[in-house]
Amino acid sequence: MNTSGEPNADQPLSGKKSLLAILKPHRTVPHARWTAESRWALSAQGVFVLCLGLIIFGLGDALIIQSHLGNAPWSVLAQGIANQTPLSIGAATFLIGGLVLLLWWPLKQRPGFGTLANIVLISAALQVGLYIFPVAPQIFLLQLLYVLLGIALVGAGTALYITCGLGPGPRDGLMTSLHKLTGIRVGRVRLFIEICALIAGALLGGRVGLGTALFALLIGNSMAISLSVVNRTAGATK
Repeated sequence: MNTSGEPNADQPLSGKKSLLAILKPHRTVPHARWTAESRWALSAQGVFVLCLGLIIFGLGDALIIQSHLGNAPWSVLAQGIANQTPLSIGAATFLIGGLVLLLWWPLKQRPGFGTLANIVLISAALQVGLYIFPVAPQIFLLQLLYVLLGIALVGAGTALYITCGLGPGPRDGLMTSLHKLTGIRVGRVRLFIEICALIAGALLGGRVGLGTALFALLIGNSMAISLSVVNRTAGATK
């Protein structure tokens, strides 16, 4: 309120600027109130946020699958395995996580509590999501909404669980281990791994389509925006 008693015209603009600042993609993983000192330094708050993030991630992945526009690369592989075996997509996701984790040992990577929780909770939440979310009607805009909402949830879930500091997921751990072993850039290693998963899944009958492309294009920004929200709302410190 200014001296004339009229509302300050700058207040709405200031609010918009604050919102834009919160939604500006964050370039690093912030240190949040719940960030652990080590991969096995458990706290009630850290474990809660970790589990919440992993469940959100799994539900988001389920939405993308139920869009029928194309899955995220690792879900293409999980669906392909499910198509060729008696396993459900959730069980196939669990199997993939476990097999990828086995590849850590010769690379001298060791899991944390979050690594093991990642395998269990994402698989379970994904399967629950496939039960509770109906398949999107064959209306393109609704299918697209499923994909975009799913990507937003996966990004938010990722931001929550990686800020816990309780260990990377199996795929991320494999990526960083191969990066250290080969010296190849992390982004290129990740791209190679995901392309391999995508091709294998497609050959097994997993669904590839527009949703797959949108996931590849948008998941990075979705996660970065969510990290920015965590940084500005969860007492993050440098």
